[in-house]
Amino acid sequence: MFKQLGFLFFVFWQIGLFSIGGGYAIIPLIQEQVVDTYHWVSQKVFTDIITISQMTPGPLAVNTSTFVGIRIAGIGGAVAATVGCVISGVVISLALYRFFCRHRESTYVFEVLNGLKAASLGLIVSAAATILMLTFFGISEIGPIRHVDLAAAAVFLGALAALRKFKINPIILMVITGVLGAVLYGL
Repeated sequence: MFKQLGFLFFVFWQIGLFSIGGGYAIIPLIQEQVVDTYHWVSQKVFTDIITISQMTPGPLAVNTSTFVGIRIAGIGGAVAATVGCVISGVVISLALYRFFCRHRESTYVFEVLNGLKAASLGLIVSAAATILMLTFFGISEIGPIRHVDLAAAAVFLGALAALRKFKINPIILMVITGVLGAVLYGL
């Protein structure tokens, strides 16, 4: 049991250590570890975890690590994965704060940050593409499309229109789309 908890801590410590960009940018790294490398959860379960993590308060990576940890090793797994994910970010943030206070005016530091922003955007787009492909086509990688989930596409387009055109409250929209999902896909 302690070996499993230690391993969960280590895997999520690595994820936290390399979560440059945070939020959606970290989804591909978490997916690689928990779905592809260790096969702790399926791609479908991972997508469900990401969806739940978006609807619960707190950072996406922390919520995801908590849900994966609890699924693998119960409450102890949730604690190990969450602490592993958070601890490296705390230490790095404190170190970077000191660094940027000292090098606030450096052109080189500014350019490095621009490069990191571009890389983070690429990771976010990759995560979004994976979620869209799973939702609409049932696949997580580019390949032959066997079917299109028209109901999911309609809910997506309706939610997008409600957000952009009508400026509906996101919380109300999540409740509405959750109810639609229950109706369309069954509880």
